[in-house]
Amino acid sequence: MDLKDKAVLVTGAGRGLGAAMAVGLAAKGANIALVDIDDTTLADTRSQCESLGVRARCYTANVADENEVAAAYEGTARDFGRLDVSIANAGILRDGLLVKARDGEILDKLSLADWQSVVDVNLTGVFLCGREAAEQMIRLGNGGCIVNISSISRRGNFGQSNYSAAKAAVAALTVVWAKELARHGIRANAIAPGFVETEILAAMRPEILEKMAAGIPVGRTGRPEEIAHAAAFIIENDYVNGRVIEVDGGQRL
Repeated sequence: MDLKDKAVLVTGAGRGLGAAMAVGLAAKGANIALVDIDDTTLADTRSQCESLGVRARCYTANVADENEVAAAYEGTARDFGRLDVSIANAGILRDGLLVKARDGEILDKLSLADWQSVVDVNLTGVFLCGREAAEQMIRLGNGGCIVNISSISRRGNFGQSNYSAAKAAVAALTVVWAKELARHGIRANAIAPGFVETEILAAMRPEILEKMAAGIPVGRTGRPEEIAHAAAFIIENDYVNGRVIEVDGGQRL
């Protein structure tokens, strides 16, 4: 797919990976629909995209809310006259041990609220975005490409029962959609980032970051623009379908 003049929707576009992907694709000539739960976070991303000579519009939506997601996708199709790419990037963390105990005494356990909130955003949100994207792409008749953001944690990561389960499910959904939607000219792929330099990592203590980087074969954490590059590759290569592209510096959990 040639990205010039295509319409790309990115969720969680206010910062981090979402902002990097939006700007990276705008640099290739794509018009960008920026979606986040609070549109005040989107102003900088929109400004960066528009400075590259493309159109950018902002939409407020909680990706776990069916009606709000549908409205964002309908609005994008209406405002841009097309929808070629959907990137489901929005996600949250609520880390915690399944059960925290010491000397046989239960100190804490992962709450149902923390489990559900992560599943709602990181899995149900991806489902809703994929469904609405597919509907609009089929209606418009131009085909398209769905990109889901999974994670290295999909293989199972300490303290992340909720996040790991959701990201593993996202990888599975991607394969299902690739098989179901190919007849409509729609491809579905996922990116599984490793540890990337976003606000979450920036909040960690330097010594923890150094230890983390030491366990990565390339010797450093990833950069948001490297995830954006992977997204562009997936979108531009029409023979990539049903795959999870790992961008983790060689790290395997």
